[in-house]
Amino acid sequence: MTEQGNPHGGTARKWLKVGRPETATEQEVWEFSAGGLVVENSQVLLVRVRNLKKERVWTFPKGHVEGGETPREAALREVEEETGYRCRILKPMGIAQYRFCRQKELVNKKVRWFLMRALWKKSKHDTVEILGTRWVSLHRAAKMLRYPSDLKLLEQLTTL
Repeated sequence: MTEQGNPHGGTARKWLKVGRPETATEQEVWEFSAGGLVVENSQVLLVRVRNLKKERVWTFPKGHVEGGETPREAALREVEEETGYRCRILKPMGIAQYRFCRQKELVNKKVRWFLMRALWKKSKHDTVEILGTRWVSLHRAAKMLRYPSDLKLLEQLTTL
């Protein structure tokens, strides 16, 4: 896994590229998502989900960009759906790109991330996909997050 600068310029964007998984088949799909790093008083908002292996993991809120939606709109919608918080985007945080296997597909995923500030709690979080939400310090988040792309994003937060 290597981190490279954005080939389209700009210093705020980082690319995370991960190689082809060992169990990949010939069928490849591309998915585009957007999400938010919601910060408040030196804390960040995490969501707990079940991954494809049915393990419980902490991560940042994100989801698919729907037809006719911009990545900014998708990120705001997904964060609100998954956490219940209405947010405001402060700035783009970059793009993570990685691959994984889901059933017999090789999924090429690109996620556009945004730094956000919570405005107010609008509703309860999604209880179907999201097992829980938690505000934690950046130090605690570093111990809870497991995905390399999440840890790279958290590292960017510590340098802001």
